[in-house]
Amino acid sequence: MNLLFAQQYRGIDGFLGSRASLMLDVVFVSMFVIVPIMLGSIYLVKCHGWYRFHKRTQLTLGAILLVAVSAFEIEQRLIPWEARAEASPYFDASHPWTSSVGISLMVHLFFAVPTVFLWAFVIVQALRRFPRDPLPGQHSKSHIWWARWAAFEMAMTAVTGWVFYYLAFAAT
Repeated sequence: MNLLFAQQYRGIDGFLGSRASLMLDVVFVSMFVIVPIMLGSIYLVKCHGWYRFHKRTQLTLGAILLVAVSAFEIEQRLIPWEARAEASPYFDASHPWTSSVGISLMVHLFFAVPTVFLWAFVIVQALRRFPRDPLPGQHSKSHIWWARWAAFEMAMTAVTGWVFYYLAFAAT
């Protein structure tokens, strides 16, 4: 039933001129904005002590990502990506998960899934353990350790997502 629906309705086309859907394009472009802002916020808190700015920035990025990824996941449940990837030279519809596109998606998911949980963990712990007006304290060492992993995972989620996007929706 879902496959029949996907064949009849492929969703709203994206704005980048590829075969991707609107939400794929939104997430693709948003990562070009979110990762540098995340890294800039980390730099400003580490080198200049902008703790309040860092807190607001990370909470805003977390909220934006929650909304964007939720909308993206809803779209993907209704309209599977495979229908749009069929024209890619790197996609084999008879073996979708062993094609280059499928493998790139698995690598992407290897980073993306833990990122959701890491970011949530880092944010919740920071809200619970730092004062409302954030300053370094007993939780700082743990926060820095976990936040580094979360930032690395976010950067790798972006890079592997861009590779998947190119292979599945842009390559001709």
